[in-house]
Amino acid sequence: MGILFGTDGVRGIANTELTGQRAYELGRAGAYVLTKEKKHTPRILVGLDTRLSADMLESALIAGICSVGAEAIQVGIVPTPAIAYLVRKYKVDAGVMISASHNPVEYNGIKFFNSLGYKLRDELEEEIEDIIFHRMNTLPQPIGGEIGIRSVAEDALEDYISFLEQSTDTTFEGIKVAIDCANGASYKAAPISLLNLKARLCIIHNEPDGTNINQNCGSTHMEDLCSFVQENNADVGFAFDGDADRCLAVDEKGNLIDGDKILAICGMAMKEAGILRNNTIVATVMSNMGLSVLGKQKGIQIEQTSVGDRYVLERMIEKNYNLGGEQSGHVIFLDHNTTGDGILTAIQFLTVMKKTGKKASELADMMETMPQVLVNAKVDNNKKNDYMKVIEIKEAIEGLNAKFNGEGRVLIRTSGTEPLIRVMIEGKDLEIMKKEAQKLAELISEKLK
Repeated sequence: MGILFGTDGVRGIANTELTGQRAYELGRAGAYVLTKEKKHTPRILVGLDTRLSADMLESALIAGICSVGAEAIQVGIVPTPAIAYLVRKYKVDAGVMISASHNPVEYNGIKFFNSLGYKLRDELEEEIEDIIFHRMNTLPQPIGGEIGIRSVAEDALEDYISFLEQSTDTTFEGIKVAIDCANGASYKAAPISLLNLKARLCIIHNEPDGTNINQNCGSTHMEDLCSFVQENNADVGFAFDGDADRCLAVDEKGNLIDGDKILAICGMAMKEAGILRNNTIVATVMSNMGLSVLGKQKGIQIEQTSVGDRYVLERMIEKNYNLGGEQSGHVIFLDHNTTGDGILTAIQFLTVMKKTGKKASELADMMETMPQVLVNAKVDNNKKNDYMKVIEIKEAIEGLNAKFNGEGRVLIRTSGTEPLIRVMIEGKDLEIMKKEAQKLAELISEKLK
């Protein structure tokens, strides 16, 4: 990771950390780096989520794109995975999404996709950063008829919805589906696509006002959906995050089905259909041990990567796998899209329900979940990667691993987007795990404040 780019693009508090000036610079430098070898006028898609700050950042970003002679094509409010799909469909040179994903409304972000719909490699992000900090005055400054223009793709959302509907070969008559749109980018695409696929629908948090995105709703706040499913006698529920690249599910009893279980359910169905490439699912080190146990039982290899959907995707591409994801609900169906896609994930889950005739709870029961405790430690953002350099923290982590003695594990990871260190303990005794995770998190916060 560089100075500006984290694990998922550039992110910060809008108008203080991520300013209009910075968006303009990212537009200029990003457009240049992604299209400098093109012999034609470069074309770049620009999408956004429902945050109030998106208009400000979009205007500045587009100004930057046009200032180097590229065409900025506005697609409006769409999920992040729509950008990944549409750059390929429209055969454009790059795409940009303005969103801070699951973060609160005061944050926003800018992430780039190349012409194949993939997030940028580290070296390209580093080149963009180098230009912004050291070489902005070297970029082209066309004049007259060479300055770039802005256009609008009127059918972008409709084209993405059509893609979603074509990702399944069945319809969902007889299934009552509850969805939580997080007052975010899925608020049109999710209801329309599921209704077109003949699901019976009930919806919450589908009225964005620019300030309520992710506000006690969506995939980071599942309580409302769990209750909503039961109150409406729904067969299953799905919650998306602000930019709809994540999806978590709820069974008909109101119980959470996390990303690990979604991987297990869809992976088993793909294996039985003979379409799970190399009989492998790519997960991360944060995935529940229950997924690995199921894999051994069912003849599915579970490969683990560092935390982050970009690392999952890299492994999938490297080894020709077609299913991977994270416990948080980033699930990548590489036969369909090049990034995590929450609505696509819901459709694939519903396809399994329809074809097997099983309830969501029955599907979820195929994987036994080992208890996990996750506690966030708030730290100084500049110190968060140095936790193992603090002797007290290092000794505490080593002491816990020795205490669990193979019957549990301690995992520590830093957030790529927030000033947090995440402490996860997995094992058998939930009360001991809660106590130890809280104690370790408090120590980390104290030493790195």
